[in-house]
Amino acid sequence: MTSRGVVVERRVAVGQGPVWEALTDLAGMERVLSGVSKVEIITEGAFGVGTRWRETRRMFGKEATEEMWVTACEPPDRYVVEAESHGTHYVSEWLLRADGPSATTVRMTFTAVPPGGVMGLLARILGGVGARAVSQAVARDLDDIAAAVEGRRG
Repeated sequence: MTSRGVVVERRVAVGQGPVWEALTDLAGMERVLSGVSKVEIITEGAFGVGTRWRETRRMFGKEATEEMWVTACEPPDRYVVEAESHGTHYVSEWLLRADGPSATTVRMTFTAVPPGGVMGLLARILGGVGARAVSQAVARDLDDIAAAVEGRRG
């Protein structure tokens, strides 16, 4: 199977704790992320392995809802979210690296693995223009997170 990925990194002028909280606050996601129009939390309890939700966002000019689930969670350093859509398996890994006491570098890696190496939808999503669109969407999410947590500082 062939996989394709996008990596986006951003420095946030706040420590790891508030960044982790913002990234894992599913109930607040609609208010923080401008690209997300709706979140439906499926599981109860704290964010961790097994947490599931449906996220609706606009991509490529269309609204799409995907069910996502957490497959790894190491607070406040890393978590992994996976999803399946149109036969393609998606993996998003979020890494938070402390840059001193008052800054965090967030690195998001988005990978798509098509079934049997068939590129179809994947080529549209992560090939050329699609890769740029995904990268821009992730960068916008990280900008939204930064604005939310940096604005909370007093």
